[in-house]
Amino acid sequence: MKRFAAPLLLMGAALCAAQEAPAREDIRIVVVTHGTAADPFWSVASNGVQQAARDMGVSVEYRAPETFDMPRMSQLIDAAVASQPDGLVVSIPDAEALGDAIGRAVDAGIPVISMNSGSEVFEELGVLRHVGQTEYEAGFGAGERMAEAGVSAAICVNHEVGNVGLDERCDGFRDGLGEGASVEVLAVSADPVEVRNAVSAAFTQNPEIEGVLAVGPLGGEPTIEALRQGGQLGAVEVGIFDLSPTILQALVDEEISFAIDQQQYLQGYLPIVFLTTYIQYGMLPANPIILTGPGFVTPENAEQVIALSEQGIR
Repeated sequence: MKRFAAPLLLMGAALCAAQEAPAREDIRIVVVTHGTAADPFWSVASNGVQQAARDMGVSVEYRAPETFDMPRMSQLIDAAVASQPDGLVVSIPDAEALGDAIGRAVDAGIPVISMNSGSEVFEELGVLRHVGQTEYEAGFGAGERMAEAGVSAAICVNHEVGNVGLDERCDGFRDGLGEGASVEVLAVSADPVEVRNAVSAAFTQNPEIEGVLAVGPLGGEPTIEALRQGGQLGAVEVGIFDLSPTILQALVDEEISFAIDQQQYLQGYLPIVFLTTYIQYGMLPANPIILTGPGFVTPENAEQVIALSEQGIR
């Protein structure tokens, strides 16, 4: 009989929730991410959040710091908790910096779902589900692809060092390239001029570099420009996390090798759907992690993705 206890408890919670379910127009959910408004990746995630709010008929507020700023993000989470929302969505790029604020939300009885970053830590923080990709494995896959292309010396362009998810991408990339390969992490900011200069300097100092991985569009787009200016574009293997019109065009033109798509639109969309059904009916997906990636976009399939990118969906 014991093995049926958990399902029976869940059924009881669902029945209780159904009896006390609020109208959807009365449900308010707050989303707090670390993504800046200038980042094309996060504008797509925000589009998913807003579409889910319309589709589910709930009220949603999207908040983010102006720069990658963990103290500020922690303050935004605390402000959200103080406003007593029915649900909270957070990204978790740094569990140590954000754990206490997320814990205060959980202690206040607010259901929390994480998205994008935090796949390794969300459960220990009391977060119900995570929507995103596992970052180390995504980086590992990028490394395997470059190893197959013969790359043994590479750089990993990281525009948010300290963002655990992005650090894991570089770690996975190094391991995916395999024993004997060398990977230098190029720590930069989101300033495109700084990225261009750093990438150009790396190739000047080490002309033996055969591969480049950028962990996001803010580093990826100026990396493309730097390689184009230096004459390396098309001569070295290039992979970039996430999509943008510039990245997709570079794929179509066969200037870069691949982009890694984690479908951030779904990362914004699905948590709103899950929280709405949880608040109303006590229902959640059975799997604790709902994977939205990684998927690889290559020159062979980039054309199919461009139209959706122009619509702010991919």
